[in-house]
Amino acid sequence: MGIEVIVQDGRESSDDEVPPSSDFSDWANLAASELSDESQLTIHIVDPVESQQLNLQYRGKNKPTNVLSFSYVDDEMLSEVVNHRLLGDLVICAEIVQEEAARKQCPVNDHWTHLTIHGVLHLLGYDHETKQQAEEMEALEISLLASIHINNPYEVTHK
Repeated sequence: MGIEVIVQDGRESSDDEVPPSSDFSDWANLAASELSDESQLTIHIVDPVESQQLNLQYRGKNKPTNVLSFSYVDDEMLSEVVNHRLLGDLVICAEIVQEEAARKQCPVNDHWTHLTIHGVLHLLGYDHETKQQAEEMEALEISLLASIHINNPYEVTHK
């Protein structure tokens, strides 16, 4: 069982490197280890223009963002049409990932990992709208990342 991950790179061209699909699959399956059914997740890699358009359209924020999550978990009718559950879509802006990793002085692959796990947790119903929700979600992210030897992304490091 597990999550089948489909990665689509919709950018015209870019110098930003994107991890291989197998890495995204590993990260998504780590975050969703509680799922017992086979599921499908699509990850769309986008540029800042598309990220900004989607962020404005769906969140009312007129700026690009690192990751957006679009869940299909509640769409029972669609889930019945296919033989497995459609977990949802993640939209990740490669340029923002690169910029944030540089600003945080963390390995870019670690940041890709964190954002993928963060997005999948959103698809599983986790949120960070309240302090309690944020603490619960961040603790789970920190634990999952630690299990694969990635430092706490919420700690400020000085190098």
